[in-house]
Amino acid sequence: MRHKYSQPSTTKFLTAALSLLLIPSFAPPGYSQTKPAREELDDQVRAEFLHAWNGYKKYAWGHDDLRPLTKTYHDWYGQSLLMTPVDSLDTMIIMGLDDEAKATREYIAKNLSFDKDIYVQNFEVTIRLLGGLLSSYQLTGDKRLLNLAEDLGNRLLPVFDSPTGMPYRFVNLKSGKVRDAESNPAETGTLLIEFGTLAKLTNRPIFYDKAKRALVETYKRRSAIGLVGEKINVETGKWLASDSHISGAIDSYYEYLLKCWLLFGDQDCKRMWRESIASINKYLADGRVESDLWYGHADMNSGTRTATTFGALDAFFPAVLALSGDLNRAKSLQASSFKMWQLNGIEPEELNFRTMEVTSAGYVLRPEIIESTYYLYHYTRDPKYLAMGKVLFADFVKYCKTDEAYASLKSVVTKEKSDSMHSFVFAETFKYFYLLFAPPKTMNFKQVIFNTEAHPIRR
Repeated sequence: MRHKYSQPSTTKFLTAALSLLLIPSFAPPGYSQTKPAREELDDQVRAEFLHAWNGYKKYAWGHDDLRPLTKTYHDWYGQSLLMTPVDSLDTMIIMGLDDEAKATREYIAKNLSFDKDIYVQNFEVTIRLLGGLLSSYQLTGDKRLLNLAEDLGNRLLPVFDSPTGMPYRFVNLKSGKVRDAESNPAETGTLLIEFGTLAKLTNRPIFYDKAKRALVETYKRRSAIGLVGEKINVETGKWLASDSHISGAIDSYYEYLLKCWLLFGDQDCKRMWRESIASINKYLADGRVESDLWYGHADMNSGTRTATTFGALDAFFPAVLALSGDLNRAKSLQASSFKMWQLNGIEPEELNFRTMEVTSAGYVLRPEIIESTYYLYHYTRDPKYLAMGKVLFADFVKYCKTDEAYASLKSVVTKEKSDSMHSFVFAETFKYFYLLFAPPKTMNFKQVIFNTEAHPIRR
């Protein structure tokens, strides 16, 4: 089996794990015509992943991120938490990069420590590190990864000790002290996949209960028309900004309502998702489902349109719509996202969809449009999504590849690069490209839920 990855001590566990993640090969309609091209693209994605990974290893090994232009490194909090290795590990396993995966796993197990006197952002550490450790544990059976995940979970728990139960933004990993009560729905509501999975793997319900309460408390504060704002105080529960949308600061809150229903069978999440998506489609959707569909901004209390902007982060929503079963909206919104990409040959951080003018020109190697392309191809088997993915990948390589890695863009208009390569390029961007072009047997889509950092968690 091409993607098998094991150690003698974990063979039985891994066989069971991979039987859930991998499925027998099958040939959907038209697959034979596209197979050679897909295999070639599959290999190209793996090669580009290794190009970026080798650049990281050469200039930033043992640190959080590579700065690709100056060929130096960046640690988020002054001390490394091995952000890139942890975020990358399950992608290596899925790609069948056995030697790299084994060496990386050993390095993480022997060198990663959370016993550090530093304040960390709960949201980012949860989706990247906790999610990455849990996913890689499920793929390998290596108890050292689960032990690290549990240690991290314990150190993050104090964030939930606010009067509302919604988490503070930052926590000190050593002292447990917390700070920053001003937060947003994405940071208060994007925790249950990871904490809930940790609860089930360790038989400690406290992790599920704390994250579930935070999600529910966020939802309870929705407006009379069912929308949430983009800034909230977790001590008072009062909204500090009433702008509502599906973009950054809110986006993954909605994603987790749906995914936690599907992952855990949580009926509260099912109800909250269904009520939320009705309000989203009523007040945030702009245009017609049949054509030219976008999602804009509105006041959470009145529903009045406040902005006609859409961007790279919003491009995750076709995947969520497809996962929920609303394929018509998903297809239409994906067409809009691709139009945004094609405007300058790569997507901007933000666009005014009424004027088609770029309002924020950067591109930080984001994966969301690729994620949605993968989901839509999975659900439709329409070869146009393979063709779309091929365009996205060619543009991505053309404009973002450097001599030894990949770099963000300061501007999609000028294509000037910036000195940044976030770990999510390994966790998400390359992973979704790979899964789009890889044989269907590579991953059993029906048996996993991807967290918002694209770490697959077994249902």
